Amino acid sequence: MEYKKVISPDVEGYVLSAAKSAFEVKREFSQATTAMKNNALRLMAAAIGDRKNEILDANRTDLANADTIEPALLERLELTEKRVSQMMNGILSVVELADPVGAISRLERRPSGIEVGRMRVPLGMIGVIYEARPAVTADVSALAIKSGNVALLKGGSEAQFSNQVIAHCVQAGLSASGLPASGIMSLDTTDRRAVGAMLTLNQYIDVIVPRGGKGLCQRVATEATMPSIQHLDGVCHVYLDDSAEIDKAIAIAINAKTQRYGTCNTMETLLATPAAASRIFPKLLEEFILREVELRGCSRTREFSEAVIEATEEDWYTEYLAPILSVKIVDNIDEAMAHIAKYGSGHSEAIVTESISLARKFLNEVDSSSVIVNASTRFADGFEYGLGAEMGISTSKFHARGPVGLEGLTSEKWVVIGNGQIRE
Repeated sequence: MEYKKVISPDVEGYVLSAAKSAFEVKREFSQATTAMKNNALRLMAAAIGDRKNEILDANRTDLANADTIEPALLERLELTEKRVSQMMNGILSVVELADPVGAISRLERRPSGIEVGRMRVPLGMIGVIYEARPAVTADVSALAIKSGNVALLKGGSEAQFSNQVIAHCVQAGLSASGLPASGIMSLDTTDRRAVGAMLTLNQYIDVIVPRGGKGLCQRVATEATMPSIQHLDGVCHVYLDDSAEIDKAIAIAINAKTQRYGTCNTMETLLATPAAASRIFPKLLEEFILREVELRGCSRTREFSEAVIEATEEDWYTEYLAPILSVKIVDNIDEAMAHIAKYGSGHSEAIVTESISLARKFLNEVDSSSVIVNASTRFADGFEYGLGAEMGISTSKFHARGPVGLEGLTSEKWVVIGNGQIRE
């Protein structure tokens, strides 16, 4: 099949038209029953399975055109049969999740006799801008549908053809289920002006979610006329305490850094006390070197291996998204937490320790969206947290924090139930 880039002569008009199409069916999505939404998701997953070869063929075309992008983005761009299967399973896992829409919580009787509670309702229309992640098309569509929202999607030009086929599968599932296909609109244009046009449509888009590099997130933070859910960096840390067990510490640190280099929950800085370093670093640093990870360390770390080059101040702030790791020896947990507070991005931090009191101290005092004890930072993920999939990971504190799943795509309204009461 031949694929062609789409250039729209009137980008602003095209984006506006797509937004209006989704907006017009917003009410139908918000009122859809759980059974209707689940049926749409099952049909959507089936369509992806039926068109798996077409998706992979489109992805090969995208990869062939992507010879100038960074390795981390290239790794995110690539689809395999396994990743397509994971995409389908992610959609089906959302089917199994409880529908948050309409759920009433904290219903309490007041002295007046009225009952007051809160009901979960969809946000409305979600705009998602993402780079080199074709699986996001399926993930965010599934979450939007199940949470009763419509969506306007703008994928990166590097994944243009993969996104097109997956978006067609999404719309096919909606149509077959009886829900309007226009509830999920994917912009085919490769014109960069489409992003700017989306960011002005606050009369249609209720929240914008950027999933991409720092430049994209900063642009959204600056230009968006509607609220956004985002994070700028994933500078994640693993801290090895005095009591850290050698095998456990090595397994966690290696996994946190090398399982995938191009993800926002990958460890970028390793911290350790002198006692932990003396026991663990001889073997751990060698393991990193064998895996061709470039090590940049403080002066005390460099004493353990000639392969460690001197770290700069900038290294502690850097999200490498590559086989590069910063390593620092700190005197104690307080110094580790101070380092995380200064250089971290509020994404995900882990401690490896056998001390319950220090684990609790780390949990209580580290101010990040995910704080982890004795496990890899790579678990900071919506699927791993039981959310089925994620809209993104938020490092802000409003309106959602951490992996954003179904509940994060809803808000609450007050509901009041009475029996003729009037206010005195």
